[in-house]
Amino acid sequence: MTKTVGVLGGGQLGRMMVEPANRMKIPINILDAPGAPAKQISAHAGHIDGSFKDAESIKKLAQACDVITFEIEHINTKVLEELEGTVAIEPHWSTVRTIQDKYAQKEHLSSHGVAVAESISLDQATEDDLRSVGARYGYPFMLKSKTEAYDGKGNYPVKSAADIPDALKQLGSRPLYAEKWAEFKMELAVMAVKTSNGTLAYPTTETIHEDSICKLTYTPARGVSLEIRAAAEALAKKAVATFAGKGVFGVEMFLLADDTLLINEIAPRPHNSGHYTIEGTHVSQFEAHLRAITDLPLCEADLQLREPAAIMLNVLGGATPDSHVDIYDRAKQTARVRIHDYGKAEARPGRKMGHLTVTAASMRDAEALINPLVAAVDAQKGREPSVPQSVAPQPLVAIIMGSDSDLPVLAPAFSILDSFKIPYETRITSAHRTPDWMYSFVTSAEARGFRAIIAAAGGAAHLPGMAAALTTLPVIGVPVKASTLDGVDSLYSMVQMPRGEPVATVGINNSTNAALLAARILGAADERVRKCLRAFYEEHHEEVLRKDARLLEVGPAAYLEAMRK
Repeated sequence: MTKTVGVLGGGQLGRMMVEPANRMKIPINILDAPGAPAKQISAHAGHIDGSFKDAESIKKLAQACDVITFEIEHINTKVLEELEGTVAIEPHWSTVRTIQDKYAQKEHLSSHGVAVAESISLDQATEDDLRSVGARYGYPFMLKSKTEAYDGKGNYPVKSAADIPDALKQLGSRPLYAEKWAEFKMELAVMAVKTSNGTLAYPTTETIHEDSICKLTYTPARGVSLEIRAAAEALAKKAVATFAGKGVFGVEMFLLADDTLLINEIAPRPHNSGHYTIEGTHVSQFEAHLRAITDLPLCEADLQLREPAAIMLNVLGGATPDSHVDIYDRAKQTARVRIHDYGKAEARPGRKMGHLTVTAASMRDAEALINPLVAAVDAQKGREPSVPQSVAPQPLVAIIMGSDSDLPVLAPAFSILDSFKIPYETRITSAHRTPDWMYSFVTSAEARGFRAIIAAAGGAAHLPGMAAALTTLPVIGVPVKASTLDGVDSLYSMVQMPRGEPVATVGINNSTNAALLAARILGAADERVRKCLRAFYEEHHEEVLRKDARLLEVGPAAYLEAMRK
């Protein structure tokens, strides 16, 4: 039986939840003001006009649905508690109540062994209290409101004792807590989905904030190793598994300087950092939320990226009422940019009016699409561009060699890749003389967007084999003819790899075949590269036929004489 879903709140998150519900024929009723963004794209009489904090309106919604969910956590959990047993509430009201109080949220996570920043409660904070925090944690530290805080509102960085009076002026009327400063090098986010069968995770996302509001997300997180991304996803799943109920949770975290992770905060609902999933993954966070709360099938593979890279740019209200429309007009000039307008009537500075998403075969390709629009957003604010307006193509093939003496052998590979317009990066790294540098380069290759590695080496020729042992990317070995043994030693070193560590080895000094093999690997998922390969082989076919015709025309003696000249 199809369950009817009731949603507390009809803003942009509710609107984006309605879209998959419509496609899936899941009845969905919205409780919010008339004309709310979610109601604009769902015309039926089952919606309820009113406040999503009003007890009577919530009870009325409960009578018209099988499961209640929400697009904002600042809701009336008391009435939800009263409704328990009469309607399903997902995630559970107790989860919402805990997460509403950010200090209680931190205590809950810490009690379950989930890493969070150290913090202390300050319900009735005084200047002396904050000076005591400064003595305990040092400066800077964060002063935060326990409740009703979002997009940086309710947070105050206390950088020195001189900031204490203003911090209390800004936040002193609220229940507060102080948090030890987390010296992070990057902010990450993972959308996690709690289902009746366990907890799943979307890929790790890098979030860029400006004025305490999320501006951009990059998925997968740039320059972050596979190990750290896996650790972030595992941490998100561990954290979300501690809460009752089902649905999507947005887990924000800090990547510290020592590569450890701390959870910053959790939202018990779809989240801004997961908007890229609408185009970027097989199943969006909004459809995943609906599936989780109505017990429809969902698995980890459903949450993976459709293309290797996705970027989301928030579009905020600017100085003029139509500034966001100007950004949309610019976005329309690039067919691969997806525009999501939230249907809000009034554009105010800093208000989230919509977002843009691009997906591409590499992060650099995605950046090339989105960066002119980021520059336009920056220009509206009178700021210098925060990203380069032109981006070099993402190198897809890494070409490594043990010595610069191998460069002449690799020249034909460069020529092939250049003719196919396959971007590549060439580096010198010796398995014997620079093992640490080789390890660093190879282990980060996949996270940097490479799809294949060509490794040339002579003599003992351990470079391709060591590279293959450090990555799951395909490694193509090019044996280089050295001064002794004619390169046979290098050939044997590559082809005689032990079981489980394959190196695709070409002939001695035959980098042409290495480049063609790399192109075939890329071409499996790229029609443009396949066309280049077909044209290459057709030209070789025609060349052989031309030579045969010439041989038949002039005879072998004249043909040989022409060859000698």
